[in-house]
Amino acid sequence: MSRVLLGVTGGIAAYKACELCRLLVKEGHDVVPLVTPAAERFVTAETFRALARRPPGDDVYLHLTRADLLLVAPCTANTLAKLAHGIADNVLTEAALAHRGPTLVAPAMNPRMWSHPATRANAEALRERGVVLVGPDEGETAEGELGVGRMAEPDEILGAARNVLMGTGPLRGKRVLISAGGTREPLDAVRFVGNRSSGRMGIALAAEARRRGAEVTLLAANLAVPAPAGIELVETPTAADLEREALAHAPEADVVVMAAAVADYRPAEALAAKRPKDTAAWTLELEPTTDVLSVLGERRRDGQLLVGFAAETGAAGLERAREKLSRKGADLFVLNDVSRTDIGFDAYENEVTLLTAAAERPVAKAPKEEVAVAILDEVEAMIGNG
Repeated sequence: MSRVLLGVTGGIAAYKACELCRLLVKEGHDVVPLVTPAAERFVTAETFRALARRPPGDDVYLHLTRADLLLVAPCTANTLAKLAHGIADNVLTEAALAHRGPTLVAPAMNPRMWSHPATRANAEALRERGVVLVGPDEGETAEGELGVGRMAEPDEILGAARNVLMGTGPLRGKRVLISAGGTREPLDAVRFVGNRSSGRMGIALAAEARRRGAEVTLLAANLAVPAPAGIELVETPTAADLEREALAHAPEADVVVMAAAVADYRPAEALAAKRPKDTAAWTLELEPTTDVLSVLGERRRDGQLLVGFAAETGAAGLERAREKLSRKGADLFVLNDVSRTDIGFDAYENEVTLLTAAAERPVAKAPKEEVAVAILDEVEAMIGNG
């Protein structure tokens, strides 16, 4: 039996939290309801205490004791912001600061509030700290608007909580190796040849794979965002570093996802000291780096799934990605158009096409966390069909 702190915040979806509380208790969990004053406008704290079967005279500091999971459902935009910024002005947000276990959040709000840049930034900040977000779903909201903002259904939230508590998920027992970021090839002691990859896509994939129960190793090439909690992090700043670590870790991996933007070329000779600036031209000779994905394709073991990324520009990108899929021996390629500024490199959203030998599937523009879900759904389907 696990102890679950169930946070309920102000919103009409609070009525769904009653069913969630009942389901958690039915599974045998010790549920501690943390109902905010705003939530009590919709459902009283006494209702949740009765559903949680809390004894009379409960410890008033129970919200500060050890718990296996903090679950906030529904989570309003206001509480999402408080969780992201460490504001502790009620029993729930106090518990959030004191909690040292996993956190699961089910957002629920008006679609325009969910799409606001401030809310998306708060959601991303929580994901970067390892918080699992479930939903919101698309549909009609209480005020009659259509869009993404509805709280996920209690059964779905319960399933996510079960995965977090049990350390299980569809990828339980699988070892997943993911590369993220962009390599930097030194010119001299201070300058480098690099690219605009932030690592957000690879980070989103690592977090989603971990959420699904996988044992994740992340090869990190100069990340602009924090790595998620609960994974093994290996720094790989250059193409040579990434090559070495990828070849070292790949033999044990069930799934290899090469999402990093690895430099295709590096300076033939890097200066040990800084080259002083003067008026003379600086001519560089660049040499090709190793195609790590191709080497992994050649050395892959039976049953291993290999996923590559194709950062292409323009209409011819799809044909080039098809050719790479075949030539590099990958099972799945993820194509994105890096000529666009609203997706791909150093953007919060992406729009990709998933290519396999049998089919192609477009994934519409969405936050990279949602694109990661689509990619790993495809990976799971391929594992199941293997």
